[in-house]
Amino acid sequence: MNSSDTDKLPDHPQWVCLQCGYNMIGEMPDICPFCGARHDQFMPWDEAETTYRVNLHGVSDSVAQLLSAPKLGLEHAAYRIETESAAVWIDSPSAFNRNLAPVSAILFTHHHFMGASNQYRRLWSANVWLHELDAQNELAARFDVDQRFADDFVVHGIEAFHTGGHTPGFTFYIYRQTLFICDYVFQSNTGMQFNPFGPTSETLNQAKRILDIVSGRDLKTVCGYNYIAEFIDWLPDFETLVRKG
Repeated sequence: MNSSDTDKLPDHPQWVCLQCGYNMIGEMPDICPFCGARHDQFMPWDEAETTYRVNLHGVSDSVAQLLSAPKLGLEHAAYRIETESAAVWIDSPSAFNRNLAPVSAILFTHHHFMGASNQYRRLWSANVWLHELDAQNELAARFDVDQRFADDFVVHGIEAFHTGGHTPGFTFYIYRQTLFICDYVFQSNTGMQFNPFGPTSETLNQAKRILDIVSGRDLKTVCGYNYIAEFIDWLPDFETLVRKG
């Protein structure tokens, strides 16, 4: 560890919930504010760094999935995109690994799993993007957000579409032929379902806008919170889900 790395380490306590992966900044609470696990399920961030390795798994020439080994909590996957102008993350790993290659920006789909983004931001001087409506949520209050956006935008060739639904600020991303849908829908052996941890009617209503946008695109791959799917297989299931409500 060099002195510049030491200077950029957190100067306050930080804890990782082993049940869900949520990072708690500051004084350790009695229960996890996200999943309700008790404090005996928390691990200090520096122990988590030595316990969990964040590994990259190739998705395409420009996209890789980031997952921890062993699995950390709910293990909400993040994604690295190598654009022509910069390296960017979609969401952030829950474990802090300082040996990962840096990124210029971290674009969040929503506020539920901001992971160790505050630590990566400090280490790399990365810009953190989160929709204004989600940035106001108490779960995001201790995390630094540099860009609070309110509308759709394009940055480094990555298209951002704010829909709301699962959360008020939920935003999905498209880069070239890859759709980053995060946890808006779950996939399992029994089929696809909407994320149940959000307003049911609004999730369905905004899924219709998502469908309108993605149906007309030349997409090949879907990156979800714990899966990678071929768009040609994923789209009919999503259409059916929206139609059935």
